[in-house]
Amino acid sequence: MNIIYRPRRLRKSQAIRDMASETKLSPSMFVYPVFIREGKNIIEEIPSMPGQKRYSPDTLPRVLERAAESKIGGVLFFGIPEHKDECGSSAWNEDGVIQQAIRISKKEFPDLTIIGDVCLCEYTSHGHCGVIHDGKIENDPTLEILSRVAVSQARAGADIVAPSDMMDGHTAAIRTALDHEKFQDTLIMSYAVKYASAFYGPFREAAGSAPQFGDRKTYQMDPRNVREALRETALDIEEGADIIIVKPGLPYLDVLKSVKENFFVPTASYSVSGEYAMMKAASANGWLNEKNIALESAYSIARAGADIIISYYALDLAEWIRN
Repeated sequence: MNIIYRPRRLRKSQAIRDMASETKLSPSMFVYPVFIREGKNIIEEIPSMPGQKRYSPDTLPRVLERAAESKIGGVLFFGIPEHKDECGSSAWNEDGVIQQAIRISKKEFPDLTIIGDVCLCEYTSHGHCGVIHDGKIENDPTLEILSRVAVSQARAGADIVAPSDMMDGHTAAIRTALDHEKFQDTLIMSYAVKYASAFYGPFREAAGSAPQFGDRKTYQMDPRNVREALRETALDIEEGADIIIVKPGLPYLDVLKSVKENFFVPTASYSVSGEYAMMKAASANGWLNEKNIALESAYSIARAGADIIISYYALDLAEWIRN
C-alpha cells in the first residue's frame, strides 16, 4: 500500500509550522561583530553600515549589555588603533585597544563569550595582513607576530582567538604559542575558508583596513574554487583549529555545505558587511522587508550547515526569534 504524505496539512497553523520546521535558529547560534577604537567616550556611526557603531573601550559595555541580555553566543572584537606601523605592533600591545576591551568585557560580563580577531590589517600602515618585504607578504615572519597577538588576547581573557589573516600555517603556530603559555583551553576559530571577496568593502571602511597598494588575492582564496576550501579546512583542522569559518556567507552557501558535509567540526558562516549593507539599503528604499529578509538569510545559512552565524544582525535576529 502506498502512503501519500501531504505536508500542506502542517501549514495550517503557525505553531505547527514552527514545531515541524527542518531548520531552526536560536540566539546562541549568533556571534555579533563589534568595532572598537582607541579613545574615550566614543560611540560613532559607521556610514556604510547603518545601525552599526564604533565604540571606545569605556563605552563598550553599553552594547555588551544588550548582547548579554539577548543570550547570543558571543561577540567578535575588531580593533582600530591610533598608532599604525609596518609590523602592526599595536596588535600585541598588552594595553592595546582590543586587550583593553577584552579585560573590560570579562570584568563586566564574565559569562559572555569573547572572541578576538587575530590579524594585522587594521594595525599596519600598509593595510595588509602580514609583514611586507620588497612589496611582498612574508608568510613565516608574520606567523611569529600573529602568535604574539593571539597570546596577548588570551592573556587579557579572550575565550576564543580567530585568526583571519590567511597565512599558511597560522593555526599551528598560534596553537603552539598558546599551549606554550599555558592557554591550552583557549579555542581557535580559524578563518580556514576566506575568499578574496568584493563583499568586504564596508568593513574596510569601518575598520580603516583597506590595503594601501595591491590587493589580498595572493593570500585570500579565489572565489571560483571549492576544492581549495576543502584542502584549507583539512589543513587547519590538522593544525589544531577547534571551529572553522567560511566567509562570506550568502554567496558561498555551496562551499559551506561542502565543508560541513566533509568535516565533522563546528562550522561558522560569516555574513559579511557587504551582505548587511545591501539588505539595509534595499529595506531603506522600501524594496524589501528588512526583518523578513534578514531572517530568511539566516535560515538559509543554517540550512546550508552553519552551527554558528557571525552577523551584524545578530542582536536583531535574537530579538526577532524570541518574539
